Amino acid sequence: MYKSIYLKRGKEESLKRFHPWIFSGAINRMDEGIEEGDIVKVFTNSNDFIAVGHFQIGSIAVRVLSFEDIEINNDFWKSRLEVALQMRLAIGIADNPENNTFRLVHGEGDNLPGLVIDCYGDTAVMQAHSVGMHVNREAVSKALVEVMGDRIKNVYYKSETTLPFKADLGQENGFMYGGNADDVAVENGLKFHIDWLKGQKTGFFVDQRENRKLLEQYSKGKSVLNMFCYTGGFSVYAMRGGAKEVHSVDSSAKAIELTNQNIEMNFPGDSRHGEFCEDAFKYLDEHDDKYDLIILDPPAFAKHRSALRNALKGYTRLNLKGLSRIKHGGILFTFSCSQAVNKDQFRQAVFTAAAQAKRRVRILHQLHQPADHPINIYHPEGEYLKGLVLYVE
Repeated sequence: MYKSIYLKRGKEESLKRFHPWIFSGAINRMDEGIEEGDIVKVFTNSNDFIAVGHFQIGSIAVRVLSFEDIEINNDFWKSRLEVALQMRLAIGIADNPENNTFRLVHGEGDNLPGLVIDCYGDTAVMQAHSVGMHVNREAVSKALVEVMGDRIKNVYYKSETTLPFKADLGQENGFMYGGNADDVAVENGLKFHIDWLKGQKTGFFVDQRENRKLLEQYSKGKSVLNMFCYTGGFSVYAMRGGAKEVHSVDSSAKAIELTNQNIEMNFPGDSRHGEFCEDAFKYLDEHDDKYDLIILDPPAFAKHRSALRNALKGYTRLNLKGLSRIKHGGILFTFSCSQAVNKDQFRQAVFTAAAQAKRRVRILHQLHQPADHPINIYHPEGEYLKGLVLYVE
């Protein structure tokens, strides 16, 4: 029997519009004994049922699992995962031998808030971003194996860095199913080592797949600089696109090692690639007017709204460096993955950088996350990846 939460008068309006978050300030009272991660039923001030979801401590108090009065059981998890898989099959991203790397579950975008599942070949990497999903990890893993069938042989759980540290859950990364995993996955015909053990996110930035493919089309004969290269995804695509040289820069020696492995796996012995373990700003300062094509894809500058102002300054500063250093007639791919920064704010930061650089700049493309990272129309906050492709005179 689920315990109950009752809202203040009028605070159900956003839920009537199917927004999947209930903020702590909207709560009037709660049953005693509700613990973080519990499944709770939510009622209006008039005692009408309105949602069922995971309770958590913090600003977002409930992440809604359903707006119907149902039990959250194996049938529920299987149903949601089956819908997620069917959508990926409909858009042609699952069961594609040229691309076995895709996101199967994208949190609120798949009506499973707090849960991310990425597939790399026959391994699914599962990540909880809420205590509730962590508590239900075994049930989710069981349903995942049932839904995916012979598509997957391993389920790896990777949530040590994504759960609230104050929850003190003692969580550990590790295999929940299988355990004999090949760490090589295929994306658009290119091979990549996936470091789901220690890598960022689930081991690879799946969300840049289509943007990497676009970059490939612009790379022929160009001198390319891939800043914040991480696993070298953009670098590998630029190599296949026919770039005359590709330089990968990251401050992490581990990232440079991964990049080199991926370059060597796809282009063994190719002398067009060079790597530099250096600070991005320092490297840009020392290499003026050298590159025809520059990629700026930094880690999130703002994970919370409190950091928004400094993040926007950071994006302006970084893009000013890139726009000032790129060759005349060059092309700049620039991104923000900060959810707290919306696309208008990011575009304004790049606009400010262009004005300060005194360069004539035209927008060729406005980029975003791919279709396997869907945005719930009732949850616009799910649109986190923003990008611009600029022609710089």
